[in-house]
Amino acid sequence: MSAKERDRLKVLHAVQKRHITQVQAAKELGMSARWVRVLLERVQEGGDAAVMHRLRGRPSNRRTPEATKRRVVELFRQWKQARQWHDYGPTLAAEELAEEHGLQVSRETLRQWLITAGLWRARRARVEPVHAWRARWGELLQWDTSEHDWLEGRGEKLYLIAMIDDATSRVVANFVRHDSTEENLRLLGRYLTTHGRPLAVYTDKASLFQTAAKGIHHRDAPAEQPTQIGRALRELSIEWIAAHSPQAKGRIERFFGTAQDRLVKGLRKVGASTLKQANTYLSGTYLPLWERRFSHAPRQARDANRPLDAGLDLDSVLSRVELRVVAQDYTVRWQGETYQIPRPQIGGGMRGSQVAVEKRLDGSVWMRWKQRRRLGPCPLAVTANYRVARVATPAAVAKPGHPNSLVQSFSRTRLSVPRTPQNQNAP
Repeated sequence: MSAKERDRLKVLHAVQKRHITQVQAAKELGMSARWVRVLLERVQEGGDAAVMHRLRGRPSNRRTPEATKRRVVELFRQWKQARQWHDYGPTLAAEELAEEHGLQVSRETLRQWLITAGLWRARRARVEPVHAWRARWGELLQWDTSEHDWLEGRGEKLYLIAMIDDATSRVVANFVRHDSTEENLRLLGRYLTTHGRPLAVYTDKASLFQTAAKGIHHRDAPAEQPTQIGRALRELSIEWIAAHSPQAKGRIERFFGTAQDRLVKGLRKVGASTLKQANTYLSGTYLPLWERRFSHAPRQARDANRPLDAGLDLDSVLSRVELRVVAQDYTVRWQGETYQIPRPQIGGGMRGSQVAVEKRLDGSVWMRWKQRRRLGPCPLAVTANYRVARVATPAAVAKPGHPNSLVQSFSRTRLSVPRTPQNQNAP
């Protein structure tokens, strides 16, 4: 008997002893006087147990049939022994059962069945810290890379670069072979062309986003030395916020945790073994599933993403840029190669001036000079080698009196010097 039922029984006993009236009991119990009279009759006929619910201890009319329960548990055991569901949890298993076998079972019901069958171990739920979410789509993007065995040894090693919106949990992601500046800039360009410029991005302090100051002891050292991604974010007017710990990036870390569970199993299911197959499954199946299952509407409907400026050259911004000096012959050195500036693009005062050379994501090399003046691709300059090669004349061909013949005859002839008392001990 519950505490509520004991309290109700105490009031009914007070009515039976005529300490209070039925109307007073109805007000105290929050029910009608007619229902109080019904309860009094039941207590008088069946005793104190009459206040308990009559369906207690009986199976529910909406209970899942026992045959369905046995089938679900047996399917889970078979797939687990086949090394397909050996790492599945109740949530994902319930979704797979509904999608592939047409068995609609709630996550909690399946969890209890699996615990009873010894196929799942109960774990204590963790108390998640409170996080103040952004209210608009595009206010803040969390950006990170996950290194994991995504293909489970079926192919090459892959990295997953992802951006997740803090207000809606919408994700833009891509598999790459290397966690490089170029691959991160490609993903940023994909987001910019699709949604626009966000207000801020939130990343860790990796060397892709932050560089330690070099030569700060020198008086000519720059105050700030941004990375290529940092420079691009500055040109796009996107604020960069650094996370001081992995826990601060909780949303993107939880996305990677879910992906390392569900995405790995999905890739295993379709047999993906190449980069192209992995990206096809990621963009065609997993991300739409994430959108339906885990994303939600922002608290404020207004979009915080800003459109790209009409005059912005996005290819120029999303490139690797370094400073170089134009030589006297209007050439520029870049990564061990010499590039010639085309004659129509040569301007006065260009020789000896400092220019910005950029290598774009498509591999082409461009140059900025005088307020982002683009001078076009710089073709490789072929420099003639005017160095004269010395070829020794063979001894058989050398003419008499030729220097080569003298040197050769001197090297083959040992001069005899008569000994004198002064040089008797000479070697």
